[in-house]
Amino acid sequence: MLIPTRLVTRPAALAATRVRTWSVGSQQRARRNAMVAATDCAQRRAEREDVEDFLARRAGRRVEEALPPPTADRAADRAADRVAEG
Repeated sequence: MLIPTRLVTRPAALAATRVRTWSVGSQQRARRNAMVAATDCAQRRAEREDVEDFLARRAGRRVEEALPPPTADRAADRAADRVAEG
């Protein structure tokens, strides 16, 4: 008994399509996950900065005095302080 060709090629074609499209779907999910994570990090950072500002104001200090500059290299700052004291 012969099996009709369409019954054999259809599952093979479906499998081939799934293999070809898997990487695209996987990449899209990964990008979406990264976007959600970046948004969450940005929201947490903003909230943390708000809390630091509030606490600094409550302590009676200026915000600039309470927070180190975001790009400051602390080891370089300490070395510069030692030279200035010196």
